[in-house]
Amino acid sequence: MEAAKEVRIQIGEDRDARALFGSMDGNLKLIEEAFGTEAVLRKDELIVTGGDTRGAERVIGDLLWIIECGDKLDKQKIEYAISLYENGASYRDSDINKDIVAFTHKGKPIRAKTLGQAAYVKAIRDKDIVFGIGSAGTGKTYLAVALAVSSFKNKEIEKIILARPAVEAGERLGFLPGDLQEKVDPYLRPLYDALYEIMGRDTALRLKEKESIEVVPLAYMRGRTLDNAFIILDEAQNTTREQMKMFLTRMGFGSKVVVTGDITQIDLPDGKASGLVHASKVLDKVDEIGFCYLKDRDVVRHSLVKKIIGAYDRYERRGAAAKSPKQAGNRAGRP
Repeated sequence: MEAAKEVRIQIGEDRDARALFGSMDGNLKLIEEAFGTEAVLRKDELIVTGGDTRGAERVIGDLLWIIECGDKLDKQKIEYAISLYENGASYRDSDINKDIVAFTHKGKPIRAKTLGQAAYVKAIRDKDIVFGIGSAGTGKTYLAVALAVSSFKNKEIEKIILARPAVEAGERLGFLPGDLQEKVDPYLRPLYDALYEIMGRDTALRLKEKESIEVVPLAYMRGRTLDNAFIILDEAQNTTREQMKMFLTRMGFGSKVVVTGDITQIDLPDGKASGLVHASKVLDKVDEIGFCYLKDRDVVRHSLVKKIIGAYDRYERRGAAAKSPKQAGNRAGRP
């Protein structure tokens, strides 16, 4: 179908044109660059001409819908709306932005921001054990903590347990001063950060003192059976096979388990197999367990994070491709 030469989009007095356009019309410029269009506001109409006007109209409609949902536009949302259109989808036709996962202690709503995140949230609600596997910035841990807090506030569970393996990320940290808790706290800081942002520091610390919330190294889980708890294992790529099996078998009645990790950032010593990689192979046929694989397009940090991840992936694929013929030749030459 031939693209229309011009489309007119009603903005109306009840819609905030400044929220749509962005600072210095930055939001519109992103759309114009993506679709090769030009947009001009005349009274209460946005007139779009040139390029793929229908595509620009569809994305602008999505952005207006996001604003009406009470959310703010940013570069990530606009670029994702454009990518959804390119893949035959849209914000309005998906579960993105429709479902509030939780509220921060400041009243800010927490929502899934991508299709992958929406599927991840649904899986956690529907299944008792879910693996969230993806690269940095895809919201794996943050959304899991938000759902845990929501379940706790709704009295669906009695305790939140956040665990992490204490593995040094390629660094030798040496002797750490303080008692045992102070020694392991640096490894658990990302979990504390998510918890404080969602619950507020004072509330989280008070619940921690009452042992309604535990933030612990993975080793502390051994020998326990955890009923009526929401249990999150973060950085699970740094567990061994034995640790992963130990963790998964801690689950008691009325509990929910979320395991998160990035299999491209394994910090285990050489020769140690990742428990997360192993579990994804062993348990992938168990219907009651959900596996969600978040992709680069689900990254919701600074746009450069997505580009960095993509650049590393391409570099590693080129390296793997370069090794394959050589390895095949070596095998062929062996007696």
